Amino acid sequence: MISSKMLSMTKSGSAIRAMFEEGARMAEKYGPENVYDFSLGNPNIPAPEKVREEILRAASGTDPMELHGYMPNAGYPEVRARVAASLNRRFGTAFHENNIIMTVGAAGGLNILLKALLDPGDEVLVFAPYFLEYGNYVSNFDGVLKAIPANIEGNFQPDPRALRAAITPKTKALILNNPNNPTGVIYTEETVRAIAAVLEERERELGTSVYLISDEPYRELAYDGREVPYLTKYYRNTLVGYSWSKSLSLPGERIGYVVIPDECDDARLLFDAAVIANRILGFVNAPSLMQRVAAECLEESTDLAAYDRNRRALYQGLTEAGFTCVYPDGAFYLWMKTPGDDREFSDRAKKHNILVVPGTSFACPGYVRIAYCVSYDRIIRSLPAFRALAEEYGLSK
Repeated sequence: MISSKMLSMTKSGSAIRAMFEEGARMAEKYGPENVYDFSLGNPNIPAPEKVREEILRAASGTDPMELHGYMPNAGYPEVRARVAASLNRRFGTAFHENNIIMTVGAAGGLNILLKALLDPGDEVLVFAPYFLEYGNYVSNFDGVLKAIPANIEGNFQPDPRALRAAITPKTKALILNNPNNPTGVIYTEETVRAIAAVLEERERELGTSVYLISDEPYRELAYDGREVPYLTKYYRNTLVGYSWSKSLSLPGERIGYVVIPDECDDARLLFDAAVIANRILGFVNAPSLMQRVAAECLEESTDLAAYDRNRRALYQGLTEAGFTCVYPDGAFYLWMKTPGDDREFSDRAKKHNILVVPGTSFACPGYVRIAYCVSYDRIIRSLPAFRALAEEYGLSK
C-alpha cells in the first residue's frame, strides 16, 4: 500500500549501502582484519581536535534553552554571517548572511534547492559518472534526471559539446560535483569556463534560466596543490551546496549550507523558497549545536596527508598489479577500469574479500569505485588480494 515511487526506490535500494552491509557480515564471518571493504565513503580520519573542544564548550558554556531552541529556519544569523565572511576571504566573493542557508548536510541542501526550483517534468542534467542519489533527489520533486554520457577519452572531464546538445527548454538545472564522486577528478578552470559559456549561450537562446548547482562536499580534499574553481565566479546563476562531512570528518552530524548569490535570477524569491523548503521538508533548521561548532571551525581541516598517502599507495599497488586507474586529483575515491563487466568483477572480488562498488551504480559501467578513506594498513593488506584477482584476469605484470 505504499506509494509507487517509494516502492520503486525500495526495490532498487542503494548498491553502496548494500555492499557496506555485506562487508559487516563478511567481517563477522572472516574477521575484520581479513575483509578489505572499500565500499562506503566514510571518513576514517578523526575530526580535528578543535571540533571536540567546541562541542564541549558549546554544550557546557551556552544557555541550554538558547543552544537547543528554535532559530530562524535559515539558521543562526551570526553563523551565516561568519560562513559568508569565510568564503569572501577565501574566494574573493561578496556574500552576506542572507546568501547563506544552514542545512542538514549537502544532501539536505540539494533537496531544498531542488524543491525550490522544480516543477513536475523539469529536467536536471548531470555528467556521468555521478552520485546516483541525485536521481532520487530529483524524483522527490517530480523532476526528470538526464545523464550526459561520460567523457572517457577526455579523462572524465565534462564535455561541453555534449552539455549543449542535452539542454532543452525544460532544463532547469545542471548539478556539478567537483571534486567528483566517484572518479576523484577535479574539473579544471578551462572546463568550468566552457560549461559556463554553454549555459550562458543556452539561456540567451531559450530565454530561460538554467541554474548550475555546485555540489561541494569534497572541495577541501584536493592534492598536489590543485585548486578547485569556485563556480559562482564563473557563472551568474550558480548555487552552491556544501557539507563539513568530509572536510571535518563529520558525516553523521549532518551539517552544511547552501549559497544563493544576489546575482542569481530571482535570488530573493529563490532564497525565501529554499528557506520554506527547509521547513516543510521536515528539516526545520540545521542542528543548532553543530551550527555553533562549525562557525568556530571554519579554518580547520582534516589530515589531507593521510588520505594522500593512501591515494599514492593504492594507485601504485593497483597499477603495478596490472589494473588501469584514473589518478585521483581530489576526494578519496579511486576509479579503476575493470577487465570485463564491472558487476561480475565486483562479485569475483568478493571471493578475495574485496568490496568495491560497480561503476554501473554511477551510470558508468566498465569501472569500479574504490573508497580509500580507510586505514593505511587495510590498503597494504589488500594488495596481495588485488594481485591475486589481477592474475585471474591475466593482468599481472
